[in-house]
Amino acid sequence: MSTAPLPPLSFSEIVRNFSPGWFASVMGSGVLSLTTLALAAHWPILEALAWGLHYFNLLLFAALGVPWLARWVIHPRAALATLQHPVQASFYPTFSIAMLVIAAQFMAFGSQTNLALWFWWPGATLTFILGFAVLYTMFQGEHVGLEHVTPANFIPAVGLVVIPIAGGPLVGHLAGGVRDLALLVNVVALGAGTLMYLGLLGMTLQRKYLGKPAFGILTPTAWIHLAPIGVIPVSVLNLAEQLPFAMWTGTLLFPGLLFWGFGVWWVVMAVLLTATAKRRGLLPFALSWWGFIFPLGAFVSASFRLGRASGLPGVEWVGIACWGLLLVLWLLTLAGTVRGVMSGAVFRPHP
Repeated sequence: MSTAPLPPLSFSEIVRNFSPGWFASVMGSGVLSLTTLALAAHWPILEALAWGLHYFNLLLFAALGVPWLARWVIHPRAALATLQHPVQASFYPTFSIAMLVIAAQFMAFGSQTNLALWFWWPGATLTFILGFAVLYTMFQGEHVGLEHVTPANFIPAVGLVVIPIAGGPLVGHLAGGVRDLALLVNVVALGAGTLMYLGLLGMTLQRKYLGKPAFGILTPTAWIHLAPIGVIPVSVLNLAEQLPFAMWTGTLLFPGLLFWGFGVWWVVMAVLLTATAKRRGLLPFALSWWGFIFPLGAFVSASFRLGRASGLPGVEWVGIACWGLLLVLWLLTLAGTVRGVMSGAVFRPHP
């Protein structure tokens, strides 16, 4: 028995149901472009692909920005209701994190410092604002229970530690009071995000021990652990280069490698959890699949940076293997997203 096709959605309906998690696609596509460009240093044939991903991501950000902003204007109650949601609210900072990723792209692709600054300053500011808004709403309410705790709660913290990815190198292009302000923003963001992640890590592991498995559309959130694991070591190295006092590189590399080692362990765990969900038929396609991409890309980026800096070849080879997995997952997720857009399924509320 065939089901009747669903009626087409109006622009207003698309805007009303537009998920804040859409910008995880920009985060993921951006980090794929950056890691592909880094890998092109070994395999120049990949440089054209990296540039193609760079331009694709700029267009993607522009396209998604229209309904995201329109939702606050046309359907402000729906937007605020999402901010009150115990799970969906954590995805709001993906908008500002996407701006920070694009700032890093402009630094990597042609060293376009001025364009990078145009994205970095608003992105950093919004990351703080959205992070406070999301966490304040959770802290002062009673609507969050253990069943709502997932690694998606890391996203506000991830946003903070992403700030020095482009922010560290950009400090070197500034002078005077503006440089001092930018350096302070980077220090505060990295400190707040790192310690927040460590606290949230304990909470999410408690959920994994004591709560029900987060399968279904939440399955990809297991991979979000890799985002702070990958970003923090790179941000520390970027920021250390701009500090007004000397830092011994080895002092920073060793804890960075400890984070990386945990990342290797967690990649295996995430693969096992995802395979289990797939085997049980609990891995339907949803926009949450973009949760596979940026975290794994952040780990790949850390592998490349730490591998080169430490001289341990195995670190970079692990990163290359994970880049291959990253590319496959990105292609699968992009294909699923295109199908969902064509059918309108990704713009309809979940039952």
